[in-house]
Amino acid sequence: MKSPIKSAGCLFTFAALGALCSCKVVPVPPVPAVPARPAAPVLYEWQGAELPGPVAMSIDLSEQKGTITRGGEPAGWTYVATGVPGRGTPTGSFSITEKVRDKHSNSWGRIVDADGDTVVRDAKNGRDSVPAGGRFVGAPMPFWMRVNGAIGMHAGPIPHPGSPASHGCIRLPAGMAEILFGVTTVGTRVRIVP
Repeated sequence: MKSPIKSAGCLFTFAALGALCSCKVVPVPPVPAVPARPAAPVLYEWQGAELPGPVAMSIDLSEQKGTITRGGEPAGWTYVATGVPGRGTPTGSFSITEKVRDKHSNSWGRIVDADGDTVVRDAKNGRDSVPAGGRFVGAPMPFWMRVNGAIGMHAGPIPHPGSPASHGCIRLPAGMAEILFGVTTVGTRVRIVP
């Protein structure tokens, strides 16, 4: 069996272990292994496509998870990101009162200057000043489902699954937000527990 060995400026192939060489043999260092990236966490599961009946959702603020039923049967679960301390998500029994596929916040977003460059990243409309020629740009809230006043469920980042991260709304992973938007109606029950 032939095996290549690299030496200073030479590459030799040995036909047998007893071959002679007058050059100093330098072993080729092993290539360090690249550590595998940890798998992204599973943010939701949906098994409700074939189930009949109305959808209902329960959101547990302490776990930052929602469970979904359809026709009274388990249909799935999802991580959520609800309000951070000081901007808490209300608890109680609610129902969806409005659905808008492509909504933007009237309250939270960013402020851009006349060139369209962001000058305030986490801006509150009316609180943060807008430079001359600039404007407030409401945060996107795709698949909006209003549940209580200005609070609703919508697609948004879940930066640390299991931890609050919003201004009070219930953020959902994009895939689950789209699924729920498709299977809920105005009147769908949403229960939020501490």
